[in-house]
Amino acid sequence: MRYYIPLTSLILSCSTVLLWSTSSLADATARDDAISLHNEVPDDSYVASPREDHARSTATRFSSESFFVSQVNVDASGLNIVGDAANEPSIAVDPTNPDKMVIGWRQFDTITSNFRQAGYGYTTDGGVTWTFPGVIEPGIFRSDPVLDSDSDGNFYYNSLTLDGGDYLCSVYRTGEPDSPWDLGTPARGGDKQWMVIDKSAGAGDGNIYAYWNGFFSSCPPGFFTRSTNGGDSYESCTTIPDDPFWGTLNVSPNGTLYTVGAFGDDFIVGRSSNAQFGGSITWDQSNVVSLGGPVEVGTGPNPEGLLGQACVATDPNSGPGSETVYVLCSVNPPGGDPLDVKFARSTDGGVTWSSPVRVNDDTGNNWQWFGTMSVSPSGRIDVIWLDTRDNSGTLMSSLYYSNSTDGGVTWSPNERLSDAFDPQLGWPQQAKMGDYYHMVSDDEGFRLAWTATFNGEEDVYFGRKLLSTAAVAEGTPRARVLLRSAPNPFHDVSTLHYEVPQDAFVTLGIYDAAGRNVATLVSEYREAGSYQTELDGHGLADGIYMCRLEAGAYRDAQKLQYLK
Repeated sequence: MRYYIPLTSLILSCSTVLLWSTSSLADATARDDAISLHNEVPDDSYVASPREDHARSTATRFSSESFFVSQVNVDASGLNIVGDAANEPSIAVDPTNPDKMVIGWRQFDTITSNFRQAGYGYTTDGGVTWTFPGVIEPGIFRSDPVLDSDSDGNFYYNSLTLDGGDYLCSVYRTGEPDSPWDLGTPARGGDKQWMVIDKSAGAGDGNIYAYWNGFFSSCPPGFFTRSTNGGDSYESCTTIPDDPFWGTLNVSPNGTLYTVGAFGDDFIVGRSSNAQFGGSITWDQSNVVSLGGPVEVGTGPNPEGLLGQACVATDPNSGPGSETVYVLCSVNPPGGDPLDVKFARSTDGGVTWSSPVRVNDDTGNNWQWFGTMSVSPSGRIDVIWLDTRDNSGTLMSSLYYSNSTDGGVTWSPNERLSDAFDPQLGWPQQAKMGDYYHMVSDDEGFRLAWTATFNGEEDVYFGRKLLSTAAVAEGTPRARVLLRSAPNPFHDVSTLHYEVPQDAFVTLGIYDAAGRNVATLVSEYREAGSYQTELDGHGLADGIYMCRLEAGAYRDAQKLQYLK
């Protein structure tokens, strides 16, 4: 197998003691070895393991007052498929109809093999139910899934494979989540690629940008490509200054392209102002950002994977030439604390950067890993991560959340969103739970693709967080529907109270644990106001049900428990 190591990366490998000055020589050398060896390899051959041969169990779904979770990799009946694995998910949301979403992941048909394929699932009802058709190319090794959508609501799936030792990516397209993918377009590529699509409505709208780890590139010395024709073809590879790796890209509302990646103990942010216009791409900036520690790989709760990758985002309300740019990553700070979620910002388009701020508000030495960031159209910064604080001294991890509404100056008190789970269950002959999570924010909250082991194995989940008040650009609160029930749990009848913020067509449905509709209580036009209706439990089986309210563009959901 051919490996290409760019000159600056070679210097990086030879200068470990200098670049990782906060670590011991042994730790720095181990990290450098992990970086140079962290690549996708098909160790096992493909062995067919049809889903119909697997046992089934109840899929995991849960909700709180403002957070709803449903399992994505389920069978046609909404049941969990026992003995497979799914991790490293990425999500794409249709901006013209956010109820339509696609999540892609690394699909392991059986945990007895680490052979992975391009798995995916889709929803057309806002994530209440999911369909898992299988994989894009059965029997073909594929990894590192990255999904996005364009302004028209088309979906794109960037997937890595190996061909004769070369790392190659293809990007698949579909116009509807429930329609087949096309045959895929070669998109250059390399290991740990990331992709973003311009939705700025400007000159570059529809442009597709991708970059990957230059350690393992199909087109050295390049590790960046662009499509200016909607993914019909991809340009020859070029480089990004300072060879960033293990990071993401972002297109600002002004069409400016930003990249972030690891750079020794720090991170590097590149900016291209002309990538949107076609012609040769120039990078007008490449600046170092300190987050108070380096990205980590191959340790703690994810022994063969990243502990998170770098995220870059921009404030949608900042202007061209003076854009506010954000960077976030789970990093290893000095001292005994193994990992924190750190954030920095620039208010001058990436020229200068603030000192790093810690987003997690615990005081112990805990693992805060898989830190992930997205920004809403109104400018709210959402951050999620996995956190061991509730089971300190162990690797048991819970999903946590915080947000900032003042550009990252202050952060909301950390909120626990899930029960703890063991991230080291269900490894498919590979000691990792993937390398990243992925989220997309809107003014009502965020949509998250994540992995957990609630079923005793690695599965992919969709999470929807709704905020009680969501600021819009003008600074006024946005209305939302509110749903509550009493009693809950209930034995005979539960009264459902709901509020409609504006005149709209309202539907109120009840779904079982498999996501099947068992009752529709309301399906008619309502004027703005408060209402109530009753759910009669006679005829229902004992168990958990989801009540879902939709009123125009607004929606809410609540878990109900029926006990006979």
